[in-house]
Amino acid sequence: ENYFLMTYIIGEIGQNHNGSIDIAKLIIDAASKNIIEPLFKLNLKGIDAVKLTKRDLNFELSNSQMKQPYRGSHSFGKTYYEHRKKLELSDEEHFELYKYVKSKNIDFVETLCSPTCKSMFNLFMPDKLKVASRDLTNLPLIEMLAETKTPIILSTGMSGKKELDEALNIITRHHSSISILHCVSEYPTHPRNVNLNTISFLKKNYPQFKIGYSDHTIGISASVSAVAMGSEIIEKHITLDRNMKGTDHSGSLGPDGIFRMVRDIRLIEMSLGKNDIFVSNDVHKSKIKLERSIASTRKLKKGDIIKENDLHLLSPGDGIKWTDRELIIGKEVKQNIEKNEIIYLKDVR
Repeated sequence: ENYFLMTYIIGEIGQNHNGSIDIAKLIIDAASKNIIEPLFKLNLKGIDAVKLTKRDLNFELSNSQMKQPYRGSHSFGKTYYEHRKKLELSDEEHFELYKYVKSKNIDFVETLCSPTCKSMFNLFMPDKLKVASRDLTNLPLIEMLAETKTPIILSTGMSGKKELDEALNIITRHHSSISILHCVSEYPTHPRNVNLNTISFLKKNYPQFKIGYSDHTIGISASVSAVAMGSEIIEKHITLDRNMKGTDHSGSLGPDGIFRMVRDIRLIEMSLGKNDIFVSNDVHKSKIKLERSIASTRKLKKGDIIKENDLHLLSPGDGIKWTDRELIIGKEVKQNIEKNEIIYLKDVR
């Protein structure tokens, strides 16, 4: 019987495709692999969705910022504009990736960074729309996304409750299919800033919405812990190779990391169980083998009367427990019992 909720796991490709639809497909291949746990022969549910980002470079940065030289080791162009242009995929390329993702039986989530990006909707509608942390205060964008009535995911990485509530007020005029992700817009996030308890805060204050975590930490422990705290959605950057050129790769999960994160989230879901204390059927064999039963401290001869100092405890656990020792103290031994052997009820009268 399953007591656990399934977490909705989103692999965020973002711009890790480096402007190449082929690299994007390879990341999708890596993300959508089967998750097998060999020891218990578990065929676990894989990733639920991948996410891409669409920008309109006319609505990104001020002109002077766009013209700034951009010459770091992760740069794809001489200016920030050229760099960004190299990383953008067209609406048609997003549509091709949408179809590729759907062929893998997983969802396609899209972050749109400008109201003008809705030109994409002429080709297809993503399964879910994401509002990046930077755009939680971009109310015209949020209004446009809400009007589509497509489920929306909000990230809170740069904002407090006031900004979150303002965004929610706009969306809920159109629909209530909303998820809120705790997020910290620090790449990578320092452990002292992670503050996973915000998940509990959001669950308490927004019980009508799904609550999750967009994880920018190194490793997978924060995501797995977030699930243990009741997070219903996990979002994490994914890539083909963490050493690739580009600013997000080093803080992303490579194929092995994706596998381990999805596996460990699925295992922790299964591990949480129910709010009770009990012995599962699978523990019973161990109980018989390892628990202790009343045994003889000396050789007991037929006709001996058993006293408490004739008794101590040894495994296996299929005999009489210490709490029930009165069942045999004072009884007569039916036939000889060697030292250090379990004494069963059938051995006395």
